[in-house]
Amino acid sequence: MTLVESRLRTSLTAVGVPILAGGLALAGLGAWTASGRAGSPPHVGVTRAYVYQSFGSTPETAAFFTLTNDGGSADRLVRVTSPDTTEPPALSEHRMTSSNGAYRQSVDSILVPARDGLVMKPHGNDVTVRPKTPWRPGEVVSFTLHFAHGKPLRVDAAVVRPGTEQNRPFRP
Repeated sequence: MTLVESRLRTSLTAVGVPILAGGLALAGLGAWTASGRAGSPPHVGVTRAYVYQSFGSTPETAAFFTLTNDGGSADRLVRVTSPDTTEPPALSEHRMTSSNGAYRQSVDSILVPARDGLVMKPHGNDVTVRPKTPWRPGEVVSFTLHFAHGKPLRVDAAVVRPGTEQNRPFRP
């Protein structure tokens, strides 16, 4: 092989490998786009909502939502509002100390993963609320869930005794 042939082969290899890699990447992106999920926005819904009845002198209680997201992008729950509370509801997460003590920590937002969802539970994420008046089991409390990317969702949550969940069908 001559020096000219060797340089030509090296030049073709140096150019050909990036072109091949780019073509494969483009084909993969094309397939992802054709599947209908590339860049599709979040689509968050609520399948269950309930709020615990507060007891005694405790002014706060918690609301829980089961959120679904069948969209192609994640979203974040960033705020919750309610006309039935004395203060704006607060997003929170329950944490444990090294001595097994529990405490509530405020969070700025809660992730709702794409093609999945989020189930709020007493030992995880919830919404801390202060009722204007005492709530009784069976009453309905109105909330509006606000997301970073999606439209706000208005939701009615059933009041239940602590330790129970809403077992009847949910109606948004």
